[in-house]
Amino acid sequence: MDSDNLLGRFLRARRGLVRPEDQGMPVFGHRRVAGLRREEVAMLSGLSTDYYVRLEQGRERNPSVQVVDALARTLMLDDEAIAHLHQLARPVPGRSRRRTRRQRVSPSLLQMMNGWTDTPAVILGHCMDVLAHNALGGALFAGHTYSGDLMRLVFLDPDARDFYPDWDRVAANTVGGLREAAGTDYDDPQLIELVGELSLKSGEFRRLWARHDIRQKRHETKRFRHPLVGELTLTYESLTINSAPGQQLVVYQAEPAGPSAHALSLLGSLTATETARAADSAQQDVTTD
Repeated sequence: MDSDNLLGRFLRARRGLVRPEDQGMPVFGHRRVAGLRREEVAMLSGLSTDYYVRLEQGRERNPSVQVVDALARTLMLDDEAIAHLHQLARPVPGRSRRRTRRQRVSPSLLQMMNGWTDTPAVILGHCMDVLAHNALGGALFAGHTYSGDLMRLVFLDPDARDFYPDWDRVAANTVGGLREAAGTDYDDPQLIELVGELSLKSGEFRRLWARHDIRQKRHETKRFRHPLVGELTLTYESLTINSAPGQQLVVYQAEPAGPSAHALSLLGSLTATETARAADSAQQDVTTD
């Protein structure tokens, strides 16, 4: 994945999403580009066309804060995308790449999660892979080809659109979340492998990835159609883990005493029964040996 001109690629992608009429500009005749032209972005931002072209081409790499803010207004970026644009324009010097070895989850965090018997919880890595989960968190995503990898679950799993009734919104937010989690570290080997595979196998992923949308995974309501307990509407909170940069603790909750809470309770009972049955079977095998 080419990371040599991240700022220019972001600017090109985002200007393609802004129509002239969105900025109050008159449109005459047929336009060959869907979004804004380079000279239009420059004019709206108070820049020379030559300077803006050099930004897109990567020949100018140090725009001022004022220039970045002007471009953000022209490109109609939200707060998360603005923060990302500033990060691209002012990358942290000497930022180390993520290590390729498997990320470890804190034992104390696992112990805390396992105490939440009525609350699904998962820990995600920077590429949305499930590093750990409690019993109910595992049960929530169980039964799929890619239960342990939320990016591949959304875009490659054959029953993803059934599992996520609002698949279009989930897909867009998931890709935006991956962009946000990656930051400027597009040389990360795991990210390169993931984006390469999904780009090859999913046209919808390619389209969304090319938009350069940024979505922080913080708080959202999400619907699931679980194969065992039916429809669930859950809210989640995503918390960063200070001791493990790149990891997120995602905790799901249902409206108290509502249908989804009852469905979660049923899922918990089914999971506990299955766990007890597996433990009994293992004990019998030990006794037999």
